Amino acid sequence: MLSDKLLAALNEQITKELHSAYVYLGMAAYLEAQNLPGMAKWMRVQSEEELEHAMKIFDFVLERGATVTLGTVEAVPTEYESPAAAFRAALEHERKITASINALYELAVQENDYPTQVMLQWFIEEQVEEEDNVGRAADMVAKAEGHPPVLLMIDHRLGQREE
Repeated sequence: MLSDKLLAALNEQITKELHSAYVYLGMAAYLEAQNLPGMAKWMRVQSEEELEHAMKIFDFVLERGATVTLGTVEAVPTEYESPAAAFRAALEHERKITASINALYELAVQENDYPTQVMLQWFIEEQVEEEDNVGRAADMVAKAEGHPPVLLMIDHRLGQREE
């Protein structure tokens, strides 16, 4: 059985994951407006992954016999200074999510909730991958800043990301 404190934190994390999906969708909207469909696709795929993350926690809460409570998903930017700024913002966002997952894991340890610790281990590993993927993309886009032909090449490459 989930403690009230852990249940509240898991429900909050569901909302954070849904917000993450929204953040990436906002970035996709910006990149589409910049006529960078490959980068926009990359962000859309990222958005879908975040929805999957939310549902993973959602289902876990239900499997534990607890009640899911959904919070408010705040509005997100759809304008950025540049494509590189959007990708930098994505990396910073992933770092915040990593910190949130780590804090959630610490709480599960304090609450002696072993099933939640096991479930969160997947997220800890996933966040290493997320930060690496977003960081690599951000680095590529940053290096192309001010070089439109290179930016278009990177746009094409990022658009090859599989869903």
